[in-house]
Amino acid sequence: MDGIPAIPHQRNHPEAARSRNSADAPAAPEPPAPPESPAAPGAAEPPHAPRPPEPSPADNRFAVLGPIRAWRGSEALPSGSPQQRALLAVLLLRDGRTATAPELIDAIWGEDPPPQALATIRTYASRLRKVLHPGLLVSDAGGYAIRLRHQEALDLGIARSLAADAEAARSAGDRALARTLLARALDLWDGEPLAGVPGPHADTERTRLAEWRLQLLETRLDLDLEVGHHAEAVSELTALTAAHPLRERLRELLMLALYRSGRQAEALAVYADTRRLLADELGVDPRPELSALQQRILNADAELARAEAPVTTAAPAPVRPAQLPATVPDFTGRAPFVSELGEILAGAEGQVMAVSALAGIGGVGKTTLAVHVAHAARPHFPDGQLYADLQGTDPRPAQPEAVLGSFLRALGIPDSSIPDSAADRAALYRTVLDGRRVLVLLDNARDAAQVRPLLPGTAGCAALVTSRVRMSGLAGAHLVDLDVMSPEEALQLFTRIVGAERVGAERQAALDVVGACGFLPLAIRIAASRLAARRTWTVSVLAAKLADERRRLDELQAGDLAVKATFELGYGQLEPAQQRAFRLLGLADGPDISLCAAAAVLDLPEHDTEDLLEALVDCSLLESAAPGRYRFHDLVRLYARACAERDEQPARGQDAALDRLLDFYLATASRVYAVERPGDRLPAHLSPTRHPGLVLTEPRAALDWLFAEADPLLACVRQAAGRPAALRRAVDLLWAAKDLAESGANSKQYESAALTLREAARSAKDPRAEGRARTALTMVHLVAGRFTEGDEEARQAMDLAREAGDPLPSCWAPNDRGIIALYQGRYRDGERYLLEAIENFRADANFIGEASALCNLSRIHVELGRLSSAIDLAQQGIAIYDRMGLTLRLANGRYALGIALTQAGRLREALTQLGEALSLFHDNRQPLWEGVTHFRLAEAHLAARRPTLAAKHAEQAIALRGIGGEWRRATVLTVLGKALRRLGQPDRAQACWRDAETVFTQLGSSELAEVQALLAAELAA
Repeated sequence: MDGIPAIPHQRNHPEAARSRNSADAPAAPEPPAPPESPAAPGAAEPPHAPRPPEPSPADNRFAVLGPIRAWRGSEALPSGSPQQRALLAVLLLRDGRTATAPELIDAIWGEDPPPQALATIRTYASRLRKVLHPGLLVSDAGGYAIRLRHQEALDLGIARSLAADAEAARSAGDRALARTLLARALDLWDGEPLAGVPGPHADTERTRLAEWRLQLLETRLDLDLEVGHHAEAVSELTALTAAHPLRERLRELLMLALYRSGRQAEALAVYADTRRLLADELGVDPRPELSALQQRILNADAELARAEAPVTTAAPAPVRPAQLPATVPDFTGRAPFVSELGEILAGAEGQVMAVSALAGIGGVGKTTLAVHVAHAARPHFPDGQLYADLQGTDPRPAQPEAVLGSFLRALGIPDSSIPDSAADRAALYRTVLDGRRVLVLLDNARDAAQVRPLLPGTAGCAALVTSRVRMSGLAGAHLVDLDVMSPEEALQLFTRIVGAERVGAERQAALDVVGACGFLPLAIRIAASRLAARRTWTVSVLAAKLADERRRLDELQAGDLAVKATFELGYGQLEPAQQRAFRLLGLADGPDISLCAAAAVLDLPEHDTEDLLEALVDCSLLESAAPGRYRFHDLVRLYARACAERDEQPARGQDAALDRLLDFYLATASRVYAVERPGDRLPAHLSPTRHPGLVLTEPRAALDWLFAEADPLLACVRQAAGRPAALRRAVDLLWAAKDLAESGANSKQYESAALTLREAARSAKDPRAEGRARTALTMVHLVAGRFTEGDEEARQAMDLAREAGDPLPSCWAPNDRGIIALYQGRYRDGERYLLEAIENFRADANFIGEASALCNLSRIHVELGRLSSAIDLAQQGIAIYDRMGLTLRLANGRYALGIALTQAGRLREALTQLGEALSLFHDNRQPLWEGVTHFRLAEAHLAARRPTLAAKHAEQAIALRGIGGEWRRATVLTVLGKALRRLGQPDRAQACWRDAETVFTQLGSSELAEVQALLAAELAA
């Protein structure tokens, strides 16, 4: 990375040469000890660098990467006239070296200095000396110098240091750190360097600093791509290539970012734009690197989307046999664990004893992994390897004194010399091992107390322990929690047992099998062994057998191996309260469950629930997904449900547990809705609950809860659809959690739940539940841009609402139909629907709904050309939101007002409203609406003839995945193409329009005509 060189030696000015000996040169004071200057924000120390002394509050700091500024501590200092700032800039950029009077005159005035240039420089120097720290500005050899006490006293020094550290980090392979350091360095720029400073020297340095910043920016963007942030980089690179159209490195990075974002056509269009521009402007071809990249994109070179392969350590070859069991010949995967444990065991040689304890659910492969690692580590333990099965899951586990006796005999101690007591045996065991290098594998341990007497305890030895219980009480042990296999590892193990030919012919069925096995090694081995023993079975036959969850555990047994039996051992060791918790928690669907939700299921206080759940975690029957969150392995959940059916009596206790969970989610989600929308009438129309739910009063905490609980909450909704008594509460929970769909973050899961509820309500002939489910589904279709489907759902919801006398769909369904009519260009229909919605909202005293409908009607009036009333309607909606104190809904109002102002040509006001809406959507974690607002900002900037900013916002809209389905993406691509065309990138613009044309054609959208006209105009140009 290039540093900033010092200013070149300047010409001697005649007047300065004559007066050199008479220059103002006061005696330099004795310099004080150099204290450290305050570190600028974002400065980072190089790794292993000594920490500098604490800065003095009176130290001076300076900035040149923007306007010339100076501070004493936190106090800003006057920097004087432009020429005085020019003097200060020259001295600061010389890195403490003296600038002679002729050099200073040339730097500040160039060829035309004033008659009293030297005297003027002395005056400026005198003024600077009065405000700077004593001894900082010194006179030396007829000139001046600023001797900074530390390079961090100057923002440029900080930037150089950060850039150097970034280069070192990158060389060491730490790209993430290098990227962070470069970002901090770039943050130090505050506009144009040396802004407002006159003189030829300032002009030269401005150019140099701007070029260096661009180099740093290119390097940082290069690192962005290396660490996989290509989608985010596209927006920035689009703006930069527009600002620096002839800079080929930026074009190369943009092509690569677009290609990695799945936008191959646009990447190739960038190359076409570049080739045309270079030919037109310079009469040259693109540089070879750019041409090579184009060819690689054309060839779909897989290396362009490279991902670094994990480095695995080759297992050392075994040297001699010992007590270790044989390793399985088809050992598969687990490379990170093999490497991690292998390094720890290898490090025990000549050091303090190493202890590693592997914990995990039964059947996860703890013993297999431990044996494999132990065999690989044998060369590091030439004095032997000991093994014992401690039978920790048996009713009578192995006693430590018996195991010690066996170990002592294996180490050559005769029976007559083995003591009787466990303590004496342990002491003799450690004595015998002293000076030896022995590996001890303790398999299937019950707890830490059983293991402690069996540890060697001497340098050069090591112990490997496996257990279903996490050995947190084993001091100094390296704890390893072993999880299930990755899908790739699971398929590889299945293939090794069954055979590549059978699996290759039915790969998808094989994936279904290992998925049904929950990627648990024992289950995969059993399933594969059954298939291998039945040559007439196909993989699909096995997959079909395992698809039935109620029969799956029974299918997963072969010979003396059975998944259910493995789980039964752990369940049998639980206390009655732990067994009840295990059974009931297994009833709930969803990827995990929070402590609060689990307490509702068990009908217990949180602290009692936590004790039970942590005990299940310690026994590896439950996993701690995160602090306060828990999850089951899929097969363990099936076993827990089997236990509930067998042991939970009476059976209605199962429904009661699920009812408590549903009530907990509904009560809490209703409170979140009320916090987000004070005054909204929805909570008053929801089903009553017996569980009070959580108390949430702060909007951010409320949204945090809702989005954290999204997956288990929606799973609870789907599960409740199968219980008629819970159907209405399930539909109401879906309504209360509508933020999950509106945000775009959980639209697919929300849609699945809405579809399930709609069909369940229709089967139950419940018009109230069906109408609400259809209205929820309408919102999902709106988010996805499926307007025809959404309109049909809303139409039926209105009919059902009239039948059931339900005010909720009566209000929201016509509101949604109005939005759909807007998007479909049926503005008169839309106006009629929205007026009906406003009337119904007012009848229900639902002011929030009324404001929403007013803002939607504003957009209809925009399309009808009634811009004055459109602005007035949006302002009415905003007034309601303001009165109710609604931040998120206020964003919707400002969004609608921004659209109306844009169409009215009041672009400055429009950008202000849309900018505030964007900030509110971002703060409330609404990525869909963030993306749509970026799109509207792009439209406004395009209307204001700012194509660079328009392209930037359009790119950011595209980067926010899922911003309203393919229809919305195509509308954004249309605007992006317009911006790119104005930026002189016609090939890339056409690529955007062609993509949009494809989408609009598939959807039959009215926007197709506009895109085709744009393409036709471009081809005719």
